[in-house]
Amino acid sequence: MNQELSMSPHSLVAFLQKPASEFTKADIITYIQKNDIRMINFMYPAADGRLKTLNFVINNAAYLDAILTCGERVDGSSLFPFIEAGSSDLYVIPRFRTAFVDPFAELPTVSMLCSFFNKDGEPLESSPEYTLHKACKAFKDVTGMEFQAMGELEYYVISEDEDMFPATDQRGYHESAPYAKFNDFRTECMVYIAQTGGQIKYGHSEVGNFALDGMIYEQNEIEFLPVRAEDAADQLMIAKWVIRNLAFSYGYNITFAPKITVGKAGSGLHIHMRIMKDGQNQMLKEGILSETARKAIAGMMVLAPSITAFGNTNPTSYFRLVPHQEAPTNICWGDRNRSVLVRVPLGWSAKTDMCMLANPLEKPANYDTTQKQTVEMRSPDGSADIYQLIAGLAVACRYGFEMENALDIAEKTYVNVNIHKQENADKLKTLEQLPDSCAASADCLEKQRAFFEKYNVFSPAMIDGIITKLRAYNDSTLRSDIKDKPIEMMELVEEFFHCG
Repeated sequence: MNQELSMSPHSLVAFLQKPASEFTKADIITYIQKNDIRMINFMYPAADGRLKTLNFVINNAAYLDAILTCGERVDGSSLFPFIEAGSSDLYVIPRFRTAFVDPFAELPTVSMLCSFFNKDGEPLESSPEYTLHKACKAFKDVTGMEFQAMGELEYYVISEDEDMFPATDQRGYHESAPYAKFNDFRTECMVYIAQTGGQIKYGHSEVGNFALDGMIYEQNEIEFLPVRAEDAADQLMIAKWVIRNLAFSYGYNITFAPKITVGKAGSGLHIHMRIMKDGQNQMLKEGILSETARKAIAGMMVLAPSITAFGNTNPTSYFRLVPHQEAPTNICWGDRNRSVLVRVPLGWSAKTDMCMLANPLEKPANYDTTQKQTVEMRSPDGSADIYQLIAGLAVACRYGFEMENALDIAEKTYVNVNIHKQENADKLKTLEQLPDSCAASADCLEKQRAFFEKYNVFSPAMIDGIITKLRAYNDSTLRSDIKDKPIEMMELVEEFFHCG
């Protein structure tokens, strides 16, 4: 028995002794039969960014086979605004690699994410999940490499204030109990997410914590490991579903909203990326950032204004993206620099064996730390359509390899200082800015839509729909209009409190 597979918290992986990527219909049926599974759930994200669920009771073996083979019909017009009610039927077909045991179901249940297909049995062109698939394929076709991603999922836990150890306002980063109140809740979320197949890197409390109107607000983060970009999006979708369900069972409220009150830390959805070839990370060469990485960054520098259309999708997003705070507003990148849009995190490129230095009894590990290097896009937030967002990033990184002057653009937009400090004001003036509203973001996408529609990655109907939705907020001057109007600000926050 493979020890690595046996230690997996994912019960299907441990039972079947194979990675989820190799699951077949026969595997799913075997697991169901031998583990007394009574129900099957199909799950799929709709235009509102939430997972929808279709329940099946397993009547007999023939019906089980039919469900897994043929999928089922759903009303597409109730899921996506671009589908007409007069011709609305879609097929949902399960993706076996996403199967997991539902940790919340009273009856033993296996759940799977599904893909959408049209009446002709073809993948739905405007499905966010299929858009990401096309983006990843185009990236590989152009570069010969694989695009991988991972997310940092930030959220607030909200509960009644129970006179516990007082936390220091806006100083919750990596805080321990008892000052951090919801560490146990977060670790339980992590266990459940791992059981559903999520590849978790770590979890911790985040900066934001405060009390308001008798309630405690505590910010937390769960960060994932880099995997195939399509799997990364699936894992983030399921993770948000897990966190909300577990919170509901405890009587907590949860929000992934970008901003929940004035003067307190907002929540982002930072996306890390790396580019792989033959199983090797291409982001470093001889210990420094490679041309491959810099070309990808250059593509993100050019298309950053329109990426906000996928990653910052409601008016409160732009109350987080304000100048002189930690969330970025300037289009630039840098090493280990949290004032920039794209950050190159510390990447274990030192030539020392730190484990041996900290633990003198250890022998040299000779660990290949180059696999750890990523680059991080810091503008997105929890309002994002996760599939569209990662697809947009894949398009931008691919475009970096299609530009003749990519390395020049990377050099011009590189920043190695804190651009918010007064002594760096001249450098700040040379940088382009991110959009400051949904309306401005829509305008940027309109101008740059051809990049996203190339290779038929984003369908024109999808781009039209995004632009229409963003412009409908009519928020061009909203940030300045309600800057000093806290009541109106809180009404706006409440409207988008459960986005994504």
